[in-house]
Amino acid sequence: MAASAPIFPANVPIPVDLFVSKNHSGIPRGDIRFGDSSDHIVYRVHRESSKSSPLKQKVVFDSTGNPLFSIYRRHGGDWQGFKGDGREEKDLIFRVQRTLKTFNRIELEVFFVGGQDFGDNSKPDLIKVKGCPFQRSCTIYKGDSIVAQTSLMYKLNQIYARRSRFRVTIFPGSIDHALVVAFVVIFFDGRKYWN
Repeated sequence: MAASAPIFPANVPIPVDLFVSKNHSGIPRGDIRFGDSSDHIVYRVHRESSKSSPLKQKVVFDSTGNPLFSIYRRHGGDWQGFKGDGREEKDLIFRVQRTLKTFNRIELEVFFVGGQDFGDNSKPDLIKVKGCPFQRSCTIYKGDSIVAQTSLMYKLNQIYARRSRFRVTIFPGSIDHALVVAFVVIFFDGRKYWN
């Protein structure tokens, strides 16, 4: 019987940890992986860039290699997320706008396009992403509730944590996990780790 990667529905009753790293034997160089506690790849992010296009593109794939979201950075620092590998207006799912950027703090607001359903059968509240990219720390809020948080991987008796690998904790009752991955990718874009 072949082993398959787990599927994480949006309504899991316990928090789910995904571990983020660049180095893994199962992905191409430069891609970023989101793996589970058993080291299975759950999501993979591929960066596509061309000198002919001024737009930066990142594609979020599931564990089987199917494109879930295409994310494009626009000139003003805003982002757009499209379904699959599309780029047409009919495939547009969300827009992300930076509302604050200081040396050690970034805040983003996510605006969904149309009447999208994201796992909890309700109208999506405003989603905000706040944190400090240098510390690999961000919190994703849906209304007043925390959806997910990132944190460095500290170990006992360790003063400094390596920033090349960190954790994303997704809390129960939140939005689709692939959307959380997309928001984390957008939040940390422009940092050495993601380029």
